[in-house]
Amino acid sequence: MDKNSFFNFSFVDDEDIRKEKQRARQLRKTAWWRKKCASGICWYCGQRVGANLLTMDHIVPLARGGKSTRGNLVPACKECNNRKKNLLPMEWEEYLETIRKG
Repeated sequence: MDKNSFFNFSFVDDEDIRKEKQRARQLRKTAWWRKKCASGICWYCGQRVGANLLTMDHIVPLARGGKSTRGNLVPACKECNNRKKNLLPMEWEEYLETIRKG
């Protein structure tokens, strides 16, 4: 696999992503998810934004092979979720370090 196709995430099947998004929608309706969001705190930045403003984020993004499982889903504020995009945890940490350094 060449570098360009790796970074375009072309190795993940669209049908698999569709199925995982459906699983995430189902998990969003559960008591487990409501409990995860009850504190109203973003998993990434630690800011209190309120439970109703938290979004569901896949720690390992679907486009990178992540699954919609309890261990891979965290509540995140919209800002963190939008900034993280399809980054893996290690890449996200590197991104945060560059921001902290200014």
